[in-house]
Amino acid sequence: MERLWWHDAVIYHVYPRSFLDTDGDGVGDLPGVRRRLPHLARLGVDALWLSPFFASPMDDFGYDVRDHTAVDPLFGTLDDFDELLDAAHRHGLRVLVDYVPNHTSDRHRWFQDSRADPHGPRRDWYVWRDPAPDGGPPNNWITLFGDRAWTLDPASGQYYLHSFLPSMPDLDWRNPAVQDAMFDVARFWLDRGVDGFRVDCAPLIAKDPKLRDNPPAAQGSSAHHREMGGFDDQLHLHDQGHSDLHPRYRDFRALLDSYGGVALGEVHEYDWPAWSRYFGRDLDELHLPICFGLLGVDWRPDPIGRTVRAVLDAVPPGASATWVMGSHDDPRVASRVGAAQAANAMMLLLTLPGTAILYNGDELAMPDADIAPDRIRDPWGLRTPALSRDHARSPMPWTPDAPSAGFTAPGVEPWLPITVPPAGTVQDQEADRDSPLSLTRDLLALRRATPALRSGTLTLLDAPDGVLAYTRSAGAGPDLLVTLNLTDRPAPIGGLLAQRPSWDRLLSTARSTDTLAVLAPDEGAVWAWPQSG
Repeated sequence: MERLWWHDAVIYHVYPRSFLDTDGDGVGDLPGVRRRLPHLARLGVDALWLSPFFASPMDDFGYDVRDHTAVDPLFGTLDDFDELLDAAHRHGLRVLVDYVPNHTSDRHRWFQDSRADPHGPRRDWYVWRDPAPDGGPPNNWITLFGDRAWTLDPASGQYYLHSFLPSMPDLDWRNPAVQDAMFDVARFWLDRGVDGFRVDCAPLIAKDPKLRDNPPAAQGSSAHHREMGGFDDQLHLHDQGHSDLHPRYRDFRALLDSYGGVALGEVHEYDWPAWSRYFGRDLDELHLPICFGLLGVDWRPDPIGRTVRAVLDAVPPGASATWVMGSHDDPRVASRVGAAQAANAMMLLLTLPGTAILYNGDELAMPDADIAPDRIRDPWGLRTPALSRDHARSPMPWTPDAPSAGFTAPGVEPWLPITVPPAGTVQDQEADRDSPLSLTRDLLALRRATPALRSGTLTLLDAPDGVLAYTRSAGAGPDLLVTLNLTDRPAPIGGLLAQRPSWDRLLSTARSTDTLAVLAPDEGAVWAWPQSG
């Protein structure tokens, strides 16, 4: 099967609010992304994914879309987007934008029409139901934020469904008119030249048509890669992932294929055979369902190896795994695994088979920002401070210029506090060959130049305690050995190296090593081995 660009791409995820502010309001914008495209080009990534920049009341920072085909003035104009898209393509970067199919803002004209007239043509574009016999909500479903998922509309006496905030009502994709309208949204952006979409909360567009209650979950368990607060009180069997979502995604794939577009899918499914169903039986649904398994894995060789092997075994022939180590919704990887292990996390991400998503700032080993309770902006964090996503959304530090680190103009307060990583700002790390930024660039260059990393198979190896080791082999070019010391102790790997007669260390995260046969504490290394046979 022909390998296409997205089979082994590295996609750089930009959270626009936090990338670069060019108009002095403390919030990043589309011209700021355009201005920093050379940073992405120098990194060597293949594509840019933009979190929402659409017209929105910003109750959930753009995921509550008021107009799918307009740019919110906070981020600029549609002309600004077109200029960004054109500039990205000139830099050799493809552009993906967020596609939010499950819900809209309650200030979207569709919902305004739906709410205004219970007998109107758009009433059933959303999920409206009569109260339960006791007058309460139709069932026990809860939102991501732990609240009940139904809000009563006093004027009509019916409840409407929302998987997130009450101001974010769910669309009903069983209505063909909804699918047609949302496909028109996709066509609008594809016609402008975007190269695809990241599909937000892909499983949510299909709920149980009988609206059955969700069963309770075992106390202290979570179906996600991390604790989710009140959302973990239920097993979410009926409020997402119903089987009739597959025809919708087959239709979406046909639309994308007609443009040559690609779909990333946000799929929080950790039963890997179930996760793999989002590819479609004939690889005719989502091109790249995202694997979130590495975000919550115990940072030890055996659990990581088991997760990697299980995911790769579940990927259908001709498809690719899609790996992520950080996002705008999760604690920063440098805080999650520890600053000393952040380099190993980057090495793992960029040497696994398939597609990798690199979240802006992770190339700098940015830690979570320290945000005081009175500075929390995230609606989830306002309900449950321990679950705030703001810590991973702090602005990018570009230059050593205090206090805004080049993110915004002097004297302007950024929308969230800025945290400069231990290795410094982008400018600081540009000049340091031992910086996380330099390592990321070197890894991306090696990935581009080495067939084994682009299309090779992965074989996990028996290794000393605390070491994760695997080979990548493609048949063309040298085989590669990756060794990651996940401990704070030296790790002898002479036995691994002795399996072949000669080798060459290509990359290492350590400044110096007394002997090549011993990994320093927290060291990761990539080795070139001669082809076997």
